[in-house]
Amino acid sequence: MGLRERKKLQTASRIWRVAVTLFLERGFDDVSVQEIADAAEVSKMTVFNYFGSKEDVVFRPVEDHFGDAARAVRERRPEESPLEAVRRQLLEMVEARDPAVGLNGDPIARQVRELVMRTPVLMERAFLAAQKGTRDLAALLAEETGDTMAATVAAAMLSAARNAVIEEHHRRIDAGESVDAVAADAPERAGRAFALVEHGLGDYARKA
Repeated sequence: MGLRERKKLQTASRIWRVAVTLFLERGFDDVSVQEIADAAEVSKMTVFNYFGSKEDVVFRPVEDHFGDAARAVRERRPEESPLEAVRRQLLEMVEARDPAVGLNGDPIARQVRELVMRTPVLMERAFLAAQKGTRDLAALLAEETGDTMAATVAAAMLSAARNAVIEEHHRRIDAGESVDAVAADAPERAGRAFALVEHGLGDYARKA
């Protein structure tokens, strides 16, 4: 990476951290782009050049990850099923301690998640991005198989299994466990989650 690229990355990181700090202190809706620019010591136009909108300041660093499952299926290995590809990608990200799968010990990054969950406009953006990721996965599977209905069901189930594992990571780290401790038994949790997709729900929670 050249000097210019490093400086751009540093500027983007500074804007993001300044903006997030302001959002956490005062609330997303009560902070203007001009205030972000002033605090980061850049122009308002610079903020827009890097992020496009105030919402993008929050989501730009993570939004591509909403398409991770579709990417795993699109790039899967020969003879590998979509389920195997999504599970393998998730476990590889766990091994790398990737923040995108909830394994982030940085307090400010975890506070961003709380900010999103308590801010309706951000929560809607997250919901729509997640839905798009599932629709993209469904479209890919439908193109491969020719069965749109089954592809839609499969995409929803794969996304749900993946998201359930990630949510469990967040829950346990929020409760005080270390990133490494949560990552250590992630393969077992992923195995249980994806087993429900692989084997179906026929006997799951059958009432005695």
